[in-house]
Amino acid sequence: MIPWLDESDPYQPFPDPARALPEPNGLLAVGGCLSVARLLRAYRQGIFPWYSAGDPICWWSPDPRTVIFPQQFWPARSLRKTLRKGLFQISADTAFEAVITACAEPVPGREETWIMPEMARAYRDLHAAGYAHSIEVRQDSKLVGGLYGVALGRVFYGESMFSRVSDASKVALSMLCAQLARWQFVVIDCQLPTAHLHRMGACDIPRQRFIELLDCGCEGIQYHGTWHLDADLALDYL
Repeated sequence: MIPWLDESDPYQPFPDPARALPEPNGLLAVGGCLSVARLLRAYRQGIFPWYSAGDPICWWSPDPRTVIFPQQFWPARSLRKTLRKGLFQISADTAFEAVITACAEPVPGREETWIMPEMARAYRDLHAAGYAHSIEVRQDSKLVGGLYGVALGRVFYGESMFSRVSDASKVALSMLCAQLARWQFVVIDCQLPTAHLHRMGACDIPRQRFIELLDCGCEGIQYHGTWHLDADLALDYL
């Protein structure tokens, strides 16, 4: 039976992720709230919210877990050529609201979004608290791609990305990986597998291994507050 979380108690413990259902893969609990305290507790345990409009909040910890290791990330040759051309301007935490709004927009093949107003509001609160971050990709000063996620210690939890021109989201991910590698981040959580992520270098690892990475990665130095990207990140892929 799936446990229900008390909406009024953001500090109520989650069940052990090992108790998550095998089908649907990773469903662990329902209910609760999307407060900063609840979300931080979830991420530290390898749990994330994901649900549809009209449903209660659902909390997930799938097995296996899709991840990217920043130190091992290497863009495809065509993307490295794009980076060398300098067609895009890359920044961090300069347009969080615009990025999350763009990620929520319908796209061909996905008419509904899980980034509903209450979800967007929750991540804006995390951003205001210094935990959620965005990467922006601009072309001729126009926002054409980006991503956002949550950072705890040396772990980045990717949430969503968007692209309005070819390669823009790939550029965002590449620059994020380059910066996180310099900061010695342990892992980027991609949550669920997709062919696009696998083509970008993501791999699947057992849930228990992922949680072990969190146990060491979430502690120690905290990259908290507004992020600033190094200006020469593209050189890391020459």
